[in-house]
Formats: sequence, structure tokens, C-alpha cells
Amino acid sequence: MLLAGGDVTSIDAQTHDKATRFDGLPLIVDYRAPWCGPCQTMAPEFAKAAKLLRFKARFAKIYTEQYPAISQRLQIRGIPLLILYAKGQELARLSGARPASDIAAFVRQHN
Repeated sequence: MLLAGGDVTSIDAQTHDKATRFDGLPLIVDYRAPWCGPCQTMAPEFAKAAKLLRFKARFAKIYTEQYPAISQRLQIRGIPLLILYAKGQELARLSGARPASDIAAFVRQHN
């Protein structure tokens, strides 16, 4: 389902909950919205970071307005927000639009 081949996968709430709890590789999720300018700006950078960390981490995105229960449960107050998960636990958060190099460094630092 979620491949580590260097692509960003769009996920739904059920996949989100399963992947954040049970995924074997580190998983970084981009919490975003289609109307969010910084989210749109960061999207290609997030995709570049996915290619940089190919086979080392999984990259996914989820639209917060479609799944408000997830936003509430995770207490997401602003987007874009990246959350890194590993072994069923949240490791760290990174807010704001970031370049690919910052995203890759963030994943490496906490992994």
C-alpha cells in the first residue's frame, strides 16, 4: 500500500491510523489542505525529499479538512505540518513550508 520507492502517497483516515501504528519503516506525513498556499509551495519539495530518502522512509499526505477527527486527535493547529512516526509512535513535528533538504535532514535527525 505505502511504498518506499520515492513517491508520496495520498492516504485516507483508515490508512493513516494503520500506517502510523504499524508501518515498519519511518513514516512522515504531510498534513495539508488544497487551499493552503504554503502547502502547495511545499508539495514539490516534499516529493523531492521522498526521492532523497527512497527505501529509507515512507512519505504520505493527508487532507486535514477531509479528516477532521485526525486533526482534532493530533491537535493540529496549523498547516502544513509534518509529523514523523516510527514503530507506532510519533517522534517529532516540523511546521511550516520547508525545502527538501530540511525535510530530509529532519527525518534523518530523528531516525
